[in-house]
Amino acid sequence: MKLSKSERMLGLIEVLKKYSGEDHELDLKEITSLLSAMLDEAYEFQSSAIARDLEELEQSSFFDLIVNHEGKGFPKYYSYQNRLFEIQELRLLMDAVVSARFITKEEKEKMLDKIKQLTNKELAVKLENQIYIAENASGEENKVKYYIYNLHNAIHENKIIRFKYGRYNVQKEFNLSHDGKERELQPYALFWNNDYYYLIGLTVEDEIRHFRIDRMVDVHVTDQLFERDKDFNISTYTQQLFHMYSGVEKSLKVQFNEQLINVIIDRFGINVNIENLHDGTFVVRTKAIISEGLVRWLLTWGSDAKVIDPPELVAKLKKESEKMHQQYQVD
Repeated sequence: MKLSKSERMLGLIEVLKKYSGEDHELDLKEITSLLSAMLDEAYEFQSSAIARDLEELEQSSFFDLIVNHEGKGFPKYYSYQNRLFEIQELRLLMDAVVSARFITKEEKEKMLDKIKQLTNKELAVKLENQIYIAENASGEENKVKYYIYNLHNAIHENKIIRFKYGRYNVQKEFNLSHDGKERELQPYALFWNNDYYYLIGLTVEDEIRHFRIDRMVDVHVTDQLFERDKDFNISTYTQQLFHMYSGVEKSLKVQFNEQLINVIIDRFGINVNIENLHDGTFVVRTKAIISEGLVRWLLTWGSDAKVIDPPELVAKLKKESEKMHQQYQVD
């Protein structure tokens, strides 16, 4: 059996993409053998025809074929090196997939196999996943990837969505909030934080809220359009959140032990307003969402963090500290 020239060219491109690379060049004999093996040896190939095809590919502006030839009497070596992703970029993609808690183990394995196909066989071996894939996503959460697809479309098209929301109780039962009533939201953006996907949007009460997508149920996109608040800054909003708790934005002033300087820069960025008090401490001034998440984050640092402002946050920390003190009193 014989292939048409166009089919043979497509086969050559597939062989070069799949088996060659910067560190793995192929000669004419190897290419012919791989092409034959890929087609179960059901077709006959002449080396002269393959050589002419390779020469055309070398001259083509649509395929980046690298030819290494040391001179007359020496064989030519061919490789395809113009990969869309570098090996380290593919590893980052794989690590992101593995760490995502909302993706099931089965789905992760499928996605990792697809990512490996973005490079050649030799490099794909180096991408063999060595990270343990934990069983931290149930089969029910398989719906999340479909929700994400629909939510991206809703955000792009400025369409209102409706959904139900819930949480687990101590019996590990998932219960819908607000008696299972449907919520309505103007979706603004999807945000990935601590290995979970969140949807940020404007509620019917004109409040900016965020919801974990794996806790959303019966998500559907309506035909009702909305006009986005152009003054709302997604980046600013997410930077002010602590442990993804909602609350009211306020000016925050906290005095920290100087040993926490890198923690603060990691959390607030290099441009955060810092005043060195030259007594082993420094003061941070910024904007933050005043919430239980912020209280818990501040308590993490114990006596190395002292809130100065706002007063209501100081009161919350005092109350929580007193409760902790009472909890550890000996009867």
